[in-house]
Amino acid sequence: MTDANIIEIFCILDEFCKYFTPELKKHTLDTCGKRRRNRPCLMPDSEVMTILVLFHTMRQRDLKSFYLGYVCNHMRKEFPHRLSYNRFVERQAKVGLHLLLFLQTCALGKCTGISIIDSTPLKSCNIKRAHSHRTMKGWAAKGKCTMGWFYGFKLHIVINDRGEIIQWTLTPGNVDDREPLKDKDFTQRLFGKIFADRGYISQELFEKLFIDDIHLVTKLKKNMKNSLMDLHDKILLRKRALIETVNDELKNVCYIEHTRHRSIDGFASNLIAGLIAYNLLPKKPSLNIDIIDKSRLIA
Repeated sequence: MTDANIIEIFCILDEFCKYFTPELKKHTLDTCGKRRRNRPCLMPDSEVMTILVLFHTMRQRDLKSFYLGYVCNHMRKEFPHRLSYNRFVERQAKVGLHLLLFLQTCALGKCTGISIIDSTPLKSCNIKRAHSHRTMKGWAAKGKCTMGWFYGFKLHIVINDRGEIIQWTLTPGNVDDREPLKDKDFTQRLFGKIFADRGYISQELFEKLFIDDIHLVTKLKKNMKNSLMDLHDKILLRKRALIETVNDELKNVCYIEHTRHRSIDGFASNLIAGLIAYNLLPKKPSLNIDIIDKSRLIA
């Protein structure tokens, strides 16, 4: 990543923090009634957020090695007021809300009328160690996917034809893939056609989404009667595998999944920073809609 890209990411996050931090103080409730010190930290929130996003864009596997080995040694000019790693981890948890609101308001893409939905497992630990795992106790759950049983969460994402994430949610591993689509808060950004795999087949869900101007398109199961489908939809349904590429980049490029988390706050900030990093990537997997021209198919 070049210096220009680092400066661009920092400027975007810094402008957001300049607006968000005063608004957050206005709506913060003091439940203790005690006076507290409000001395600003040497490293501002925007710099902490920038380091977390950079970690997910530079294909690093260990945040501690990245911060101590790369940021503290090779980025002294960009980050002159560096903190100890323990203090940085504390600040990482505190900027989690900043990252979440930035993702929801600034980083998500826009719906284009062609959307693809899928879920991917995020493992908290090996399934054999689920009974002794304590970090995610009460949050994670056992679930099953195409790769077998796992212990952790499910990340549900919706992308547009340009490969941008336009909606997402996180659920325990035992939640059905169709549950997020039943929530109007999840589907309020969506319109047009949404393509999914056979796990989303539901007559009730189809009718509910159709009322909200969303057409759910899925493949049929072997025991279902065949139905007529527009040729344009058939071709786009074959391109549904695009979201598998997005999931692969999220896990292997932005590195949103690992089993070394020591707190739920660290897990959440790691996930959100990874989603932001993906949407800020200059190149994403996308569909070439110009090739799939409906008028030519009809002719």
